[in-house]
Amino acid sequence: MSAGVVPLREWLKYRGREGMWAWILHRITGLGVMFFLIWHILDIFLIALGPEEFNRFLALYKAPPFRILEIFLVFSLIYHALNGARIIIMDFAPGLMEHEARLFWVVLILAVVITVPAGALMVAPLFGG
Repeated sequence: MSAGVVPLREWLKYRGREGMWAWILHRITGLGVMFFLIWHILDIFLIALGPEEFNRFLALYKAPPFRILEIFLVFSLIYHALNGARIIIMDFAPGLMEHEARLFWVVLILAVVITVPAGALMVAPLFGG
């Protein structure tokens, strides 16, 4: 190989660290929340079709797949909020940039720790709780 040619495998190799993962998760959770809000606006619109149609649609939310999606929604809201606060704090205290990786892990762990008990409560009805 010539000196200027980089193998495709090396070129595609991910080089990001915690900051990039935080950015990716922030965008994904933000999109998830946005899609939920659009879905929610559309399901509220169904009330115009009558209460029977609206209630029939709302019954879908009690189905197991929707309960699982609800847990992801809760995680998305919590992570997005905490990570947004992390970004704001780092903007106002630039000295914290050297701790960006640790702050990412704190935000991620907090989001998971808060989501797990909330998720357990959300799926409890599926198991008779």
